[in-house]
Amino acid sequence: MGIKSYQNPAELLVKEYLLADSFIPYTSIICGICACKMVYDLTQLFSSVYFKSYPSLPKIQRTEWSNRSISTFHAMFITAMSLYFVFWSNLYSDNQYAGMVTFRSSALSTFSLGASVGYFLADLGMIIWFYPSLGGMEYVLHHLLSLAAVAYSMLTGEGQLYTFMVLISETTTPGINLRW
Repeated sequence: MGIKSYQNPAELLVKEYLLADSFIPYTSIICGICACKMVYDLTQLFSSVYFKSYPSLPKIQRTEWSNRSISTFHAMFITAMSLYFVFWSNLYSDNQYAGMVTFRSSALSTFSLGASVGYFLADLGMIIWFYPSLGGMEYVLHHLLSLAAVAYSMLTGEGQLYTFMVLISETTTPGINLRW
């Protein structure tokens, strides 16, 4: 009985505050930034153990190597989520929900876009910090425009289907990064 009395307020806290719609965008952005930091650190650790030439690279090339791993991880994540929402999810199905498809969103779709916003913020920060070593003004412009478009879709819930359609193009990123 005592456990049940704590369980209900805990469930209320999680449902009403942590996973409430107004907190999902901000929570997902923080999760996206933290995931970028985790991938960056794990790449450094993994690369120094399994790639003999990694420690002999200059510091800026090790930074770019780790930064490209973040980019690859984000591309795989957002491509998988985009493919799911565009092709397999019932969220944008004609016969599933009433209303215009351009105004449909879910907690998962909003969270996915928020994690992508977190990636764009983290990557933009690294590009600016190491400017121009990780990319020139075209990278800054690309990240600012992508950040604005994805953040708008995430915060308003408008046009998420079309945003996911565009984000499917991230499927090319791992190949581009491997070429480097």
